[in-house]
Amino acid sequence: MQPQQGDCVVSAMPPAPPASLDRRSLTLAALSTVVEWYDFTLFLYLATVLSRVFFVGKGAVLTTLLGFAMAYLMRPVGAAVFGHFGDRHGRRATLLASMALMTVAMLLTALLPTAAQIGPVAGVLLLALRCVMGFAVGGEYTGVVAYLLEGAPVHRRGLVTSLAAATSEVGGLLAAGVSALVVTLMPTAVLDGWGWRIPFFVGAALAGLILLARAAMAESPEFEAQREAGALVRRPLRRAMTHYRSGILRGFAISALGSITYYVGITYVPVFLTTAGSLNEAQALQLATGAGLAVILVTPVVGLLSDRFGRRPVLVSLAVLSAALPYALFQLLAGAAPAAVWLGAILLASLAGGVSAVGAVATAEQMPAEGRLSGLALGATTATAIFGGLTPWLAQVLTLRTQSPSAPGVMIALVAIGVLPVLLKLPETRPR
Repeated sequence: MQPQQGDCVVSAMPPAPPASLDRRSLTLAALSTVVEWYDFTLFLYLATVLSRVFFVGKGAVLTTLLGFAMAYLMRPVGAAVFGHFGDRHGRRATLLASMALMTVAMLLTALLPTAAQIGPVAGVLLLALRCVMGFAVGGEYTGVVAYLLEGAPVHRRGLVTSLAAATSEVGGLLAAGVSALVVTLMPTAVLDGWGWRIPFFVGAALAGLILLARAAMAESPEFEAQREAGALVRRPLRRAMTHYRSGILRGFAISALGSITYYVGITYVPVFLTTAGSLNEAQALQLATGAGLAVILVTPVVGLLSDRFGRRPVLVSLAVLSAALPYALFQLLAGAAPAAVWLGAILLASLAGGVSAVGAVATAEQMPAEGRLSGLALGATTATAIFGGLTPWLAQVLTLRTQSPSAPGVMIALVAIGVLPVLLKLPETRPR
């Protein structure tokens, strides 16, 4: 891929400022993805409960899941709006604004009247708040990634930035635990009456605490250096589209691989296992928990490897593994003994966690600080909406129509093969 005229050459980026952020600021930024992913996955774990509370009829569950898909489509929109704001006014202001919006959206969800109280309007309000949440999350994750990259010690950018992916998995596990606890301990009548509100109140409280703590965060030193040098631009989205097109396309390719390995290789696996008859629902959820723990452990290791050996060789290696392994691993999941099923699921999760780890830092490094958030919105977040929100549904459709358990693995392999030429030509962005 040849750079367009006016593109920023990634390897020629100006050196990062010598200062790095204090550990408190970096920790607060990393932990915020716990809140982000807690609420996003909470909606899925409580989908059947919410369908009874807010919708009526045979299509209630599908309507509830439609709300999840709608929220995903709002992520690129939120990333673009918050990206423009963050490139103009700073990462700290963006992170405060996005978390404030998430706090309000979760609190209002917990306080919503139900269909039994106000009729169909309740479902409309729920879906509207999901869209607000998706909008806020779109700005949140890109803001966190940019903040961690720009505030980390130069020789540990890969490790520190990978924490955004690791802590998001912690949020998913927390959502699963809170949901399971509430559903298990409460009778159905109590759960549908008011118990479903508890997990959302928990999420609103967590978001509020993070918002208060963020007030003490320092601004990104790289953004401060840009501001002091007078290098900020008035229209960062427009500049990104005209000057950093190659970087946006590279970020799109990296995120496409990360999204399909995660959403097909982790999120879809419990559905695949239950429909294939390999495990029952309880066993599949237990396996999903184990896969989440594997991601948390693998992510910082791969981040360190990208600091040691570079972003390109690690990404290329993971792309080759993504092309070679998933076909056989999904065959393993479909008909093997329980121990082999666990092995296959852990390997798929580890592969996805590895791509997410190095992908976080590599996508952010494709653009300079002056247009980083806007570039991430146009490239990485758009790829997540396409290859994340829709691929679990597509994987299920292909599996049922082809009657082939390897169909999801073929999907991952095709994307890996498609992005491999881009990764082979990727400029190395690891600071030396």
